[in-house]
Amino acid sequence: VRDGTVEKVIQETTERWHPEAMYFCPVEGKRGMFMVVDFTDASDIPVFSEPLYQRLSAELNFIPVMNGEELSKAFGRLAEQ
Repeated sequence: VRDGTVEKVIQETTERWHPEAMYFCPVEGKRGMFMVVDFTDASDIPVFSEPLYQRLSAELNFIPVMNGEELSKAFGRLAEQ
C-alpha cells in the first residue's frame, strides 16, 4: 500500500476490465475487494487473475452469477429438456 502498488494494480485492473461495481472491506482479517466483472469467455479468468496473483499475491474466489434475463433463458432451456 505504501509504495502505491496496490492502488496502481487496482487502477490498471479497472481500466482494463471496466467492472460494473467494486466494493472494499475487510475479509477474514485481510484487505478485501469485491468486483463485479462480466467475463464473456471463461478464458478471461486467468488473464484477469494473473496480474493480481503475481503483483499482489492476491487470493481470488470466483462466483458465477446471472442476471434475470439469463435466468429466464435458462428456464426456457430447461423446459426444452
